[in-house]
Amino acid sequence: MADTLAQCLQTAQAQGLARVDAQLLLMWALDHDPQDRAWLIAHDDEALPEAAAARWTAALQRRLNGEPVAYILGEQAFFGLNLRVGPGVLVPRPDTETLVQWALDLAPDQAGVRCWDVGTGSGAIALALCRERPQWSITASDLSVEALRVAQGNAERLGFEVRWAQGPWLAAVPGERFELIMSNPPYIAEGDPHLSALRHEPLLALTAGTDGLDDLRTLITQAPDHLSAGGWLLLEHGHDQAFAVRTLLTQAGFAEVNSRKDLAGIERCSGGQWHKAS
Repeated sequence: MADTLAQCLQTAQAQGLARVDAQLLLMWALDHDPQDRAWLIAHDDEALPEAAAARWTAALQRRLNGEPVAYILGEQAFFGLNLRVGPGVLVPRPDTETLVQWALDLAPDQAGVRCWDVGTGSGAIALALCRERPQWSITASDLSVEALRVAQGNAERLGFEVRWAQGPWLAAVPGERFELIMSNPPYIAEGDPHLSALRHEPLLALTAGTDGLDDLRTLITQAPDHLSAGGWLLLEHGHDQAFAVRTLLTQAGFAEVNSRKDLAGIERCSGGQWHKAS
């Protein structure tokens, strides 16, 4: 006799899987909206159909092996958007929504703002801004051709217009200036013990030197040549890097340097305004 949906969830939890992960994967195996957990609760006494059993077993094993739920589902929610993701891009995190909200707060009603999402990955930041500020001119770049392919696919599916560029950091769009430059760069130190839990995600999008600050230093150093007078540089960073990033911004000549906290109360993003003429 087939297990009920409730029994499937109990088995997954007994094996160490978080309940919410198990619910999402079971709904996916049933070809039902993974976000509709109310349906699952209402039907948890039903037997798992044979057609869904193989999908459920495979998904459960993949998650127990450490693969992100988003890779198994093939999508991740971010700032109200459902974005397609895969092993070639970092899974968008809720922490990064702090960076998007900061940008929206800086220019709530302005039209014609030129914004650049550097290291766009799945396109999460750029596409969230497209939805909230359709009057802005959005550029997004990445070193990874695979990441750009995923991001462009997300933009086409959602019907958003973004200018794409391929290349390392700010070299991807030479000779232009922007009112806003944003980035969620790699910021984990090489050798960090937590990297093992992220082994399924691209290492290029995670680590940045022995202290995790190499790419942040590069962005802060290069940004003045790409910012309009009064333009802002906004950066996501690690939970314990806010002071170091603010120091780097101040030393580089940025003004109004400050940090923003995520929903957990952690200083997750830091930025500054460029006033100097260059």
